[in-house]
Amino acid sequence: MIFEGLADRLQATFKKLRGHGKLTEDDVNEAMREVRMALLEADVNFKVVKDFVKRVKERAIGQDVMEALTPAQLVIKIVNEELTELMGGSQSRINMSPNPPTIIMMVGLQGAGKTTSAGKLGLSLKKQGKRPVLVAADIYRPAAVTQLQVIGKQLDIPVFSMEPGTSAVDIAKASLNFAFTHANDVVIIDTAGRLHIDEALMQELKDIKGQVKPHEILLVVDAMTGQDAVNVAESFNKDLGLDGLVLTKLDGDSRGGAALSVKAVTGCPVKFVGMGEKLEALEPFYPDRMASRILGMGDVLSLIEKAQETFDVNQAKEMERKLRKDDFTLDDFLNQMQQIKKLGSLEQIMGMIPGMGDIKKKLGDKEIDLNGKEMRQVEAIIRSMTPKERANTGIINGSRRKRIATGSGTRVQDVNRLLKQFEEMRKMMKKVKKMQGGKKGFGGFRLPFMH
Repeated sequence: MIFEGLADRLQATFKKLRGHGKLTEDDVNEAMREVRMALLEADVNFKVVKDFVKRVKERAIGQDVMEALTPAQLVIKIVNEELTELMGGSQSRINMSPNPPTIIMMVGLQGAGKTTSAGKLGLSLKKQGKRPVLVAADIYRPAAVTQLQVIGKQLDIPVFSMEPGTSAVDIAKASLNFAFTHANDVVIIDTAGRLHIDEALMQELKDIKGQVKPHEILLVVDAMTGQDAVNVAESFNKDLGLDGLVLTKLDGDSRGGAALSVKAVTGCPVKFVGMGEKLEALEPFYPDRMASRILGMGDVLSLIEKAQETFDVNQAKEMERKLRKDDFTLDDFLNQMQQIKKLGSLEQIMGMIPGMGDIKKKLGDKEIDLNGKEMRQVEAIIRSMTPKERANTGIINGSRRKRIATGSGTRVQDVNRLLKQFEEMRKMMKKVKKMQGGKKGFGGFRLPFMH
């Protein structure tokens, strides 16, 4: 999980502070020592760490404690604000041209995920009502054009390419005419990368920039390369002048140093982050939400947005009706499980809910995977039941349990456990309904799958 080590260290530090009625300068110094170590271990640039700790310390020692906050809460508030500022302060959006098409140039080294990110960005803009076209201007990497065409077909986004042997500059220029004639209001140019920064690469990118005059130059970097990602960003920014970054594989980087350092070192904001391999897994980067997640405060806004994109409103209303009428069956349970799987891993979801970090720690190294063995087992058990059994679990006797276990390739104990969990969940729902007096919508209470 992203920032896992940093989050654990910072949260443990602030837990110690909460035990103090009044903070002394020594308490703050001790806390800042821990914060410094936590940031350095997270592979954050040394100078960035030094400046960050200095700013927090000055604010924490020199500021009066507000009546509404304890001294410890004040330090956490300051760290939260400074972390947000460190990562850019507020969300940085794509600079859309008032006169379409908006031209976006994707640059970066080989292997950072440029081509896939171009497709993901196209999908994100398409969902916003735009009509993007992807441009295959990587003429060197074998199968780069084919890869982009496959992605374009998957997403139903047109891909512009030309005959082999055409220069990247000519392809980029010609793509603008294509966009004009086909009413595409966004042009996303996938350029070539190299294994390292060299003069030939930079010259080609400068030539493309000079010819098409992009509104956005986005550098795609692999977050897992840590400080190397920041160094690459510095070099590209010096030669090309970047408008923003796309950090890929952020979900696989438990340290997160690149995300925390890059804005301070280069001045370029992180605009998007790749949080998985799926084509929907490109997310806008919100510094304030990321800071909250690092400090264990959750990220409820992102969770709500994900849920709104994933869940069907009519299905949610029907589910609420069923719950109120005590008509929730195993079929409904399976359906909701499929919906929640679309949100991503349970670990990601828990990271977005305030206070859930502790629960995750208590589970230890136990794998929480919505696509993992346990979830597949639950699915297999339910699918091995007859429609009558799913609608009324009360009829599932001993012989039926044996048949279901055999049909699903599981043990009778596994079937028993699922049925017990399902009944407990239904009892909990009944209690909630009683507590709310059976009012519509449970008096504002919503299960995770409800709007």
